[in-house]
Formats: sequence, C-alpha cells, structure tokens
Amino acid sequence: MTADIQHVIVLMLENRSFDCMLGRLYPDDPDYQGLTLNESNIYANTPFGVWSGDGMPPCIACTPKPDPGEAFVDMNEQLFGPGSARTAAAPTMSGFAANYAKQPPSKDGPFAPRSAMHYFTPAQVPVISQLAKAFGVSDHWHASAPCQTWPNRFFAHTGTARGNVDNKTFHVPFTAESIFHRLQKAGKSWRVYFHDMPQSVLLGDLWLYALFHFRRFNQFLADAHTGNLPNYSFIEPRYFSDLFLNNTPNDEHPPHNVVYGEQLIAQVYNAVRSSPCWKKTLLIITYDEHGGCFDHVPPPPAVSPDGLADNPYQYHFDTYGVRVPAVIISPYVSPGSKIRPPRQPGGHAYPFDHTSIIATVRKLFLPNDPPLTNRDGVAPDLLSALTLAVPTNDGPPSIDPSLLQPKPAEVVDRAEAAPNGIQWSLSAAAAALPETPPATDAAMPTPAELPDVQYPTVAIAHANATASTNRFLGMEVAPGG
Repeated sequence: MTADIQHVIVLMLENRSFDCMLGRLYPDDPDYQGLTLNESNIYANTPFGVWSGDGMPPCIACTPKPDPGEAFVDMNEQLFGPGSARTAAAPTMSGFAANYAKQPPSKDGPFAPRSAMHYFTPAQVPVISQLAKAFGVSDHWHASAPCQTWPNRFFAHTGTARGNVDNKTFHVPFTAESIFHRLQKAGKSWRVYFHDMPQSVLLGDLWLYALFHFRRFNQFLADAHTGNLPNYSFIEPRYFSDLFLNNTPNDEHPPHNVVYGEQLIAQVYNAVRSSPCWKKTLLIITYDEHGGCFDHVPPPPAVSPDGLADNPYQYHFDTYGVRVPAVIISPYVSPGSKIRPPRQPGGHAYPFDHTSIIATVRKLFLPNDPPLTNRDGVAPDLLSALTLAVPTNDGPPSIDPSLLQPKPAEVVDRAEAAPNGIQWSLSAAAAALPETPPATDAAMPTPAELPDVQYPTVAIAHANATASTNRFLGMEVAPGG
C-alpha cells in the first residue's frame, strides 16, 4: 500500500557535514556510518583528530570560526589532500585541516586547523538528534556536487547547476526549468517560505508567479495551523543578522550559532506536527553542502546532469559532494530508521542527493512527467523510507524551541562582520533583480552577471538584499520571523 502523502516540506539549512551534526548519533551501532573518533587529518606533520568539546558554550556552538573555505578549489583540497586538484582517484578526505589553516586572515580570529574537525554531540544539538531518532536519518545523503551553496540549491530545484561551480559565476535569473514550474503547469500547489531573502527567487521560471507563491516564514506557521499547506513547501532560513528586529541568522552557516538553527527546526516540526495536515506529510530536513566541515566518507561518482562544464576546471558534475545531514520525518516512517536508498535496476546504488527531493515530488505529484535532468532521472526517491502501512508514528508531540534567545552583543557582532559567501552573493543577486516581476514571458530580461558590489558589513548587505527583495515581491518590510 502506497503512503498517502499530500504535502512535502523541505527545510534546507547551510554548510554542515553529516559527521559534524549527526556523526555520533548512534555511537555503538557498527551499521551506522558515523564517527568512530579515530578519524583525523594531518597538517604540518601533526594529526588533528575529530573532537566535540564539553557542554555548549558559544565558542562551541559557533565552531568552526572563522568560516572555512567553500570554493570549488577549497573543496578539492579538502577531499584530495593539501595542494591537490581533482583526480580520477577516490577522495582521501585528508585535507580539511590543512585547507582551513591556509585561509586568508579573518576578523573572526585565527584559522586553527582543529576547528574544521569539530563535531557536535547529540546533547549539543538535541533537536535534530531527537527527531532523527524519533523518525529516520540517512547516512547516505550527499550534496549534489562539491561546490558552494548556489550550485547545490539549484540542484535541489532544477537538477543541475548548468556548469557553474561557485556562487559568483551564476547569472540572474537562472534559466533551468524548476520543479516548482512543473508543479505550476500541472495545477499542483507550491510555496517558498523565507525569512529575509529567498535564494530560490533567482529561478527565472518562477518570476511570472513570484507574487503569489513567495511568503514569509510566519505564513508557513499560519498555513500549517489552518491546514492550508500546499503540495510542496520549500523553507529557507534567515541568512542575515537583523539589527532592527534583533534577529541572528538561523541557517547554521559557520560561524553562525547552531542553536538558532535548532530553534528553527523545532519551530518547523512543531508547526507540522500540530497541523491538520500531519498524517499526510513528509518533512525533509537537510543542508545544502558541507561548508568545509569534516566528513570521513568519500563522495562517489555521479551521473552528470547535462554534460555542461561551464567552469575553468572542466568539471562535468560527475561526482557527488560531501555527505550532509538528512532527517526524514513522517508518521509513515518507523522510529529509529536508518534510511538508505534501495538498489536500482541494473545494480546501481546511487546515494540520496538533493535531486532525490525532485524525484520524490515527481513520483508523488507528477507521475507522468519526465525527469528535469539526467541526475534526477537516476536519483532514488524517498518513498521507500515510508515503511509503515498506516501513519502511526506521531513522534514527540512537540519540541521546546526556547533553547536560547539572541543576545544583543551577538546580533551586533554578526551584523558588523564582513559578509560570508552566501550573504554577499544574495545581496549582489538582489541588486540584479528587476523592480517588479515580468508580466509575460516576452518581458523576461536577459540573464545578467552578478554586479561587482562591495558590502563592508552584513548589516549593509542585509539592508540592500531585503530592500530589493521586498520591492520585487511587492512586500512591506518584514514584520518578523
């Protein structure tokens, strides 16, 4: 019997590896591909092993600090070793500490090589850990490519990055067809819920519908409460500090405090769990890419989505990226599940990646549609995780999200910092948005390069990004959330 799923919800956070967040979830289970605590990298003839620290002071919650390198060249060194470029050999996962130590100076402090090897214990990240055990966790979910945020988020929406490996090389709008556009054509409902600026607003095939389908996060809470969730919901976290509303980022992007991401996960779960839609819902919590945080499992080969290699490295996207956390929540998921993809026809054993989201949505709501690309054409969907014949796993009734409130000093500290890669690129992209969405296909602008703008602080980048986004979407200044 097929599970009756009418609502798929995705919360995609930022820049954490699987080992970093969930590596010690099941420490005594040899079948679980987590950390044994014997893992290490060598830098300057010194081994740096994985470590967690005691308790959860801010210095631990913001680790690694400063932000690791996450450009394509940095990820190659992390995967293949110090000074190494991509080769046909399997990655050794030996260059995380060395690549971290070589990063240029930062106002956030020194790049101590051990910081890249840090992991959180279940006690330090209790929300995601509790949900992973109450429902299911996949230790076989990889980022779609060893690339930055934008390539991987576009893979989640379109099944491709169209050859781009770094955020700054993309044009606005992004022209690949998205799963949202497919749902729109089929008469299925969808929404993007966001906090400050949604990266997905850069998808060109959504611009004709943007005014009707992009809503702030508070609306997600309201839609869940009233049972008005669409067939597909995609939730984006808060990427910026907001001095006016005393908000800090909750995306978990290093060195942002992961406690605020934990609060967001709890908010989303509580809203879904108490919703009239709960019994027919599949909630996926994952992260876009590893962001320079250590993981010990080498990414396997992948199917190139379209053969495009519009980058200086002639990389064809024929490998996956580093593993990222993935928690699968539904009353159809058996408690304590370890979710792995079934072996596909022909003996292939592709892991889950972000295009598994597309494959799942297609199978549920667009069963007669062809794949968007070759990658989501082979991606395993998540319906095999729904093993219960009836939706009887209700999990915890709620999770307390009030772990910590933002401290004014912390908000100011992050607002006065230099923008990280995603913050800069979002602000630059916002500057490239037209005044209003086009009214017809004929009015769509030609994709343009990101403007070469400079934002000395996160606060300035935030102000520019939200002003342009609010104007484009016809929204007032955010009332919160």
